[in-house]
Amino acid sequence: MAVILCGGGCGEQTVISNQLFESLIDPDKPMLYIPLAMRPERYDGCLTWVTGEFQNVKHGNIVMIRSADEIMKLNLSDYSAIFIGGGNTYRLLKQLKDSGAFDRIKTYLDNGGIVYGGSAGAIIFGKDIDSCLYMDENEVDLQDTTGFNSIFDFSLTAHYTNKNEIKTETATEYLNQYSKTKPVIALPEEDSLYTDGNIVKIIGTRPYYIFNQGKKQKFEPGVEYTRDEFINIVKNI
Repeated sequence: MAVILCGGGCGEQTVISNQLFESLIDPDKPMLYIPLAMRPERYDGCLTWVTGEFQNVKHGNIVMIRSADEIMKLNLSDYSAIFIGGGNTYRLLKQLKDSGAFDRIKTYLDNGGIVYGGSAGAIIFGKDIDSCLYMDENEVDLQDTTGFNSIFDFSLTAHYTNKNEIKTETATEYLNQYSKTKPVIALPEEDSLYTDGNIVKIIGTRPYYIFNQGKKQKFEPGVEYTRDEFINIVKNI
């Protein structure tokens, strides 16, 4: 398993994350792109965007699906990696769960798969996606908001501190309350969390924050932790 969970950036913000991604994938195999967090009328534009995002990454051709049902027909091991883009986190997770694709992706990860998620595509790999309810509307009435739980029982949120002061204050108030029951890692757009299940590293250029038990602590990127070290850091906040 390898997951890169990006705080929602693009272009220059994701250069470091993209370099790590390139080092992990087989450039001769195609990459699967899942744009389902966006509305269908935007998919063509999404493909143009992701093609530009990875123009400096050595990779195979990008195969974009247009429905979660398509994932059920694919052999995911045929792909070098899965890239899951941003949009509405609840719309994305509902489609994956309703189709059965959620379990297919989980099995793919459990068998050594590589996933790169951005914004909504990253948040779904936390324990629960209500970590982003302050900025994403549950417009699809999703009832089961549990994510893939790939980061040791922690939830995740994106775009933290990249918005204006009022939006950052709103996010902070929500995350303080949310973290009383579920610890959450709040990434800015410039940072990504990488884990292979044994180590954890936040890569990027701006501070990230961890909320736990109603408290917030600031951390700098670039430090690698073992799984147990990272868990203990979060628990001790």
